[in-house]
Amino acid sequence: MPKLLPVAEAQSRLLALARPLPVERVALAEAAGRWAATDITALRTQPYADLSAMDGYAIRFGDLPGPWRVIGESAAGRAFAGEAGPGDAVRIFTGAPLPTGTDTVLVQEEARREGDRVSLDGEGPAHLGRNVRRRGLDFSEGDPLVRAGDRLTPAALALLGTAGHGTVAVSRKVRVALAATGDELVPPGAPIGEAQLPETNRLMLAAQLAGLPVELIDLGILPDRQDALEAAFRAVDADLLVTSGGASVGDHDLVQPALKAVGATIDFWRVALRPGKPMMAGRLGETLVLGLPGNPVSAFVTTLLFVRPVVAALSGAGDPMPRTRPAVLGEPLPASGDRSDYLRAEQRDGRVFATTIQDSSMLRTLARATCLIVRARGAPPAQIGDSVEILDVA
Repeated sequence: MPKLLPVAEAQSRLLALARPLPVERVALAEAAGRWAATDITALRTQPYADLSAMDGYAIRFGDLPGPWRVIGESAAGRAFAGEAGPGDAVRIFTGAPLPTGTDTVLVQEEARREGDRVSLDGEGPAHLGRNVRRRGLDFSEGDPLVRAGDRLTPAALALLGTAGHGTVAVSRKVRVALAATGDELVPPGAPIGEAQLPETNRLMLAAQLAGLPVELIDLGILPDRQDALEAAFRAVDADLLVTSGGASVGDHDLVQPALKAVGATIDFWRVALRPGKPMMAGRLGETLVLGLPGNPVSAFVTTLLFVRPVVAALSGAGDPMPRTRPAVLGEPLPASGDRSDYLRAEQRDGRVFATTIQDSSMLRTLARATCLIVRARGAPPAQIGDSVEILDVA
């Protein structure tokens, strides 16, 4: 039996197997949730000119306290074409460029207008440039905006669009093939016998990959026959093959032998992880292979810790690893033993509570969990009020 590999070492070795995917250029509307493949700078300056931040009157600060003569109007997309002289004011609206000769905006709530005359009706602007968004306040042409490896969030996409970009370079989507193994498995909702079990891991894993740049290939439920597994694996055309079940070394665990028979190399198997110890990683030609345990909670946890990060790495993520955060423990926990524990838990009243039963077959406790409490190998017992690390799952 190979030794149990620490979780961090297994993650590091897995990411070392991930080879960058080709880069493509896509429209911003198609880039949400992907990672930038290159550094990106601004193609224009924003704002392009000094703009009004409020509705009111563009004036010279030195002309306070007024009054002023209104000589025209400036609106967004329809600027005032002339030049304001001493004692002149221009009616202005939010987002409109300041007319030449003005430097400050008197807000309309502090102005009283009679015909073409405006006078001060309040304290007025406190300083020169009040209520003005200066040219380049957000960014200037050539400023760095997004780094290679940054996630293209909704805000980042809006930033790039405002900066003059219509497309962005990203890694192409990851082709992920999903397969479940087991003679006892039937599709959800199908007629089921007493010795059978609905297969939901593929459904769950696909949902866990939602929001990531993937193209899913469903290989279905594969029988516990090595010839059938070999045929399925030999035909795979994907960047990543993810199997659930059959990855251990029991009499009916045929995933490893089938992979090896078609030329795969196994990089590691068995991780110091609870749940999820019998997890396997390797490569079949150009395809990265992950063999997950069949128990649903184990499959869920290993997807969080290994499948999602490797998809992110293949997609060009600068930081593909999941991040924990601190929380306050609401009940005592025992020592963790020789494996890292990822305990299903719920957060209530500002504290976190582990589920009483942590059996890896129990989906109801997983569905109710909002996070996993992460306990390192050999961690001592923890008490109420102790700080623990959690990984959000909902």
